[in-house]
This record gives sequence, structure tokens and C-alpha cells, in this order.
Amino acid sequence: MAKVKKGDRVKVIAGDDRGKIGKVLRVFPDEGRVLVEGVNIVTKHQRPTATVREPGIIKKEAPIHISNVKVICPECGVPTRIGFAWVEGRKLRRCKQCGATFD
Repeated sequence: MAKVKKGDRVKVIAGDDRGKIGKVLRVFPDEGRVLVEGVNIVTKHQRPTATVREPGIIKKEAPIHISNVKVICPECGVPTRIGFAWVEGRKLRRCKQCGATFD
């Protein structure tokens, strides 16, 4: 079970975008990276091809390392570390700050 999942609200704690809050768009577990909405914007120069008709400069998000984000607890609203707890035979994520379980 992953500590950071798609759809989580996270806060960036390191790097150029430190302090920004965004939603996780995609998780790359093999690489240990996450794609966060509005964070780590890179510029790509796109040339026209058969599939991409519009050339130009495109700005898009690039993945950042998973250790550079903290999940924001849905209960207390604080960026926190994530633990695990067994509740009624299910393994749920647990906030280290307030102890609330969520998934």
C-alpha cells in the first residue's frame, strides 16, 4: 500500500516549489516520483508532427520525488507523515499528527 495516492492533496516541502499545495495527478511507484498539479512546471518546445499539429512552447508539470511532498490530512488539514493502522481487517493510512485514519 502506498503512502501517497492519486487524488491526495500534498504540500511540497523541498525544492524550487517549496510551500506550494496541489493535487496528485499521477504516481510513479517504480521511480518513486509523483506528478503534482501546478508544481514543477517545465517548458517544452514542440515541433509540428503528424500527431501534434500545433507547434509552439508548451508548459506542463514534471514529476518530483516522493520524498519532497507531505500528504495533507483530510481531518486536521496539516501536512503530516503517514502511518498505517489495521481497522476491521483493512489496512488504512493514518495521520501521525491527529491519529485519524483515511483511505
